[in-house]
Amino acid sequence: MNLNHVLIGILLASLLAGAHFGCASSDSKRFQSSAVENDRPITSPPKTYDVHFAQQAPLLDGLLDEGAWASAPWSDDFADIQGPSMPQPRFRTRMKMLWDETYLYIAAEMEEPEVWASYDQRDMIVFHEHDFEIFIDPDGDAREYYELEVNVLGTIFDLYLHTAYRDGGPADHDWDSVGLRTAISVDGTINQPGDIDRGWTLEWAIPFASLTPPRSDAVVESWRGGTVPHPHEVWRINFSRVQWQLDVVDGKYVKRPGLPEDNWTWTPQWEINMHVPQHWGFVRFLPSSAD
Repeated sequence: MNLNHVLIGILLASLLAGAHFGCASSDSKRFQSSAVENDRPITSPPKTYDVHFAQQAPLLDGLLDEGAWASAPWSDDFADIQGPSMPQPRFRTRMKMLWDETYLYIAAEMEEPEVWASYDQRDMIVFHEHDFEIFIDPDGDAREYYELEVNVLGTIFDLYLHTAYRDGGPADHDWDSVGLRTAISVDGTINQPGDIDRGWTLEWAIPFASLTPPRSDAVVESWRGGTVPHPHEVWRINFSRVQWQLDVVDGKYVKRPGLPEDNWTWTPQWEINMHVPQHWGFVRFLPSSAD
């Protein structure tokens, strides 16, 4: 995909302003039962982000405004998954990105007065607690794509989607982002009610080589993936933060009964469903200054 495709996609999204999309997904993670409640007018095109090339790899230490990260612009603050007509999130979330010949680097900053997590084994369903997520579609065809999630303990849930759930695609939970590196810094204390936390920061180094479909997917024969993007290449990507409202019971955080999760995203999905890649943002990889 080149920049012309981006402009075409933005134009199409603009032409769709005022259209309505109901939720038809069977994904238990991101849906409401009422299509009427989910209908939201599309009032803006997907967001865009230019990923700067890192001349020196960032140090994964939780400090997001130093070294290589200093040259990376922050994204807009995340907003409700359903679009700007919904209330603003209670807490701030923003991200930034870098890349080099080996990794896609992600940094995220999350305001959080109640830092909480208990899942501590890989591929536990961490969105049942507070988490941060990235969805990556390298060729932008809105079909096969990757999903990576993490909680404040650093527990990773990563999976491969053969195609979107609403198109009948299964999720492969056995797929792993091999070589993924993670760093988390907490401004506060984890699982400690009674104090006021300020938040947590996340850094990921996602190997491009790991973004390869499993051999069980027929697409692997025609598109092996795992390649480093070319300068000016554009991918479709979105980010999500899942947040729950908590109570304290017997000195421990518990989810407040009867309330659904909040879903805050970088660019709107216009419904409670992350698995609509057509709404993800456009991410362009800028060349090295030496190119």
